[in-house]
Amino acid sequence: MELGSPLFEVVTALAQGVKQRELLDWGGAAFRVLNVAVTEPPEFRSGRGRFRTTTPVVMKGTGCDTDGTRSTRQAWLMPTDPEFPVFFQRNLRRKAETLGLDPEIYLTAITWIGSKRSFSVGHGAKPGAPVEVELTGPPESLQAIWSWGLGQANAAGFGWITA
Repeated sequence: MELGSPLFEVVTALAQGVKQRELLDWGGAAFRVLNVAVTEPPEFRSGRGRFRTTTPVVMKGTGCDTDGTRSTRQAWLMPTDPEFPVFFQRNLRRKAETLGLDPEIYLTAITWIGSKRSFSVGHGAKPGAPVEVELTGPPESLQAIWSWGLGQANAAGFGWITA
């Protein structure tokens, strides 16, 4: 099981708390704690990185038709949709800004798209697909994105990056 956060202090506190337990009850599933290790993000010294997710990336679009009229509030985008790159890049920049980091992150390529999958979360299903993307940006911002995840609903397990 992997848990993560772009805030090193949160990861350190979480790791210490889990280390002190023999058993972890996670939503009714019992996990025996055998080992806890903190994984450092890659350095991204070149300002470039390739990120592949193990879980689907979910991203919401405008829900507007070609006339600009909003037709739905649940406008889930797939990586093949024309709006996806723009909304995806905005999401990356908002994450960096939230952490007080340089938001000049760019999506340079979507290099792989996995199969569409939907998961029931809360009061509805969220569709998405695992992806592999190439990003450029400040190394510290790329490290934070690597630790946070891609797309939306990361706290629900979406967009988890393969370590």
